[in-house]
Amino acid sequence: MISERHRKHRDGPARSKTRHTCRTSTRENQEIPKPPTTDGVTGRAGKASGREPAMDGMGKSDRSVVLTKLPNKAGSAAAEVMEGRGRAKGNRIEQNALRTQSRASAPNALSRVRQRAKVHRGERFTALFHHVDIERLRSAYFTSKKDAAPGTDGVTWKQYGEQLEENLQGLHRRLRQRAYRAKPTRRAFIPKSDGQQRPLGIAALEDKIVQRAVTEVLNAIYEEDFLGFSYGFRPGRKPHQALDALAVGILRRKVNWVLDADIRGFFDAIDHGWLAKFVGHRIADTRILRLIQKWLSAGVLENGYMIMDPLLNPAKQEEAAA
Repeated sequence: MISERHRKHRDGPARSKTRHTCRTSTRENQEIPKPPTTDGVTGRAGKASGREPAMDGMGKSDRSVVLTKLPNKAGSAAAEVMEGRGRAKGNRIEQNALRTQSRASAPNALSRVRQRAKVHRGERFTALFHHVDIERLRSAYFTSKKDAAPGTDGVTWKQYGEQLEENLQGLHRRLRQRAYRAKPTRRAFIPKSDGQQRPLGIAALEDKIVQRAVTEVLNAIYEEDFLGFSYGFRPGRKPHQALDALAVGILRRKVNWVLDADIRGFFDAIDHGWLAKFVGHRIADTRILRLIQKWLSAGVLENGYMIMDPLLNPAKQEEAAA
């Protein structure tokens, strides 16, 4: 017979009537429920509520998609609400995170630039060149593609790294002494789906390193200026995220039309003079502007022939090369 003590323990009110599952605990990984699909849309609707339907879906917290009343004003704010996402949070800390061990203990020098750019929207920055230091150049080297095709100098990532410190010290010294010269870009062609060919510019390795370092500095400013619905050529953003945002707007809002537009040959026809003027609205450091001008006027090497920028006159080309 079962004693009264054991009967109370078995049938007591605190005893759960749900059958237990063997070998489960609160410490084990558990499956996260997937969000339901909507009208047969299996991919985009799931990604709209999280970055990955099976990983960051309804089972985990993420930036919420809140459907609110449209703001009573036109412009970017209304567009971002139509998208179904919150306003941009600005620069993420990891975008300019310190990647090398020697920089890990020091505070990020670009954080002050980022904060000032966020507060003073119209300010022009006059002192940025010193941020292109040896540590940032080293970080740019290690984040470059190891198996990328070499440029006109013929130097690969592995070859440059055989004497990395000596090469970086020499590059940094030439930058400080204004002896750095941008090399022409090697042009290659890749086939397109419509049978045409897309031109691809392959820069020399040292040019890639300096460009990455300068881009990191400029991102500290421009990432505070970009709006939340801007996805093109930004760090940490992908075309799939733009499609996810578009899916939110189409599925959860009343949409009458969708505009799909593209500029034919944009990078081939962009006016470098106007590009420099737009950069000058925020960047007033002449050494940074001079570096950008060097890259724009370095020319392109195609099939053994040098092709200079037709939008720059000879005087401007000589000035940029100096």
